[in-house]
Amino acid sequence: MARTDFVQRSPLTREALDFAASHHAGQTRDGGDGVPFVTHPVEVACLLHEAGYSDEVVAAGVLHDVLEDTDVQRVELEERFGRGVADLVAAVTDDPSIEDHAERKAALREQVSHAGECAAVVFAADKVSKVRELRTRARHGRFRRIDEAKLEHYRASLEMLTELIPTHPLVGQLREELEAVHGLPAV
Repeated sequence: MARTDFVQRSPLTREALDFAASHHAGQTRDGGDGVPFVTHPVEVACLLHEAGYSDEVVAAGVLHDVLEDTDVQRVELEERFGRGVADLVAAVTDDPSIEDHAERKAALREQVSHAGECAAVVFAADKVSKVRELRTRARHGRFRRIDEAKLEHYRASLEMLTELIPTHPLVGQLREELEAVHGLPAV
């Protein structure tokens, strides 16, 4: 069975994937490898599904970047996917009015820390996926200076998540991914 077969059995997640694919169309991952961006939200959804979360949480995982990286507005998410999904997506979305990267990421971590377990696990799954992407780049010699700032955010995210949901498997996965990046010669 394919890893994403669950999407066919999950109507809300299937609709969210179609929506995300449409709105992220033409976007590629940061890695410079030309891979469509939507592969990242799909991986986040898979992590959440594998951790046993509801269709609503998995759908929020698929949609977690649409407010940040597309022209979608929160009201559109709420109308289409319900308040629960819209609240989760908003909880893991950067505040674009904060210009300084480090301050914006610190505010995001603070926001997630007050948004409940479901927001924390969507955030954790996102970070696991992003650190895997960073590790792949580093392994192929494509680690960039900007990646160091991202890595610092991921480390701080792990600290915050360890306080919130210390024994959650996604926190353990994030810790392992960060240790793997640290062990690479390029970092």
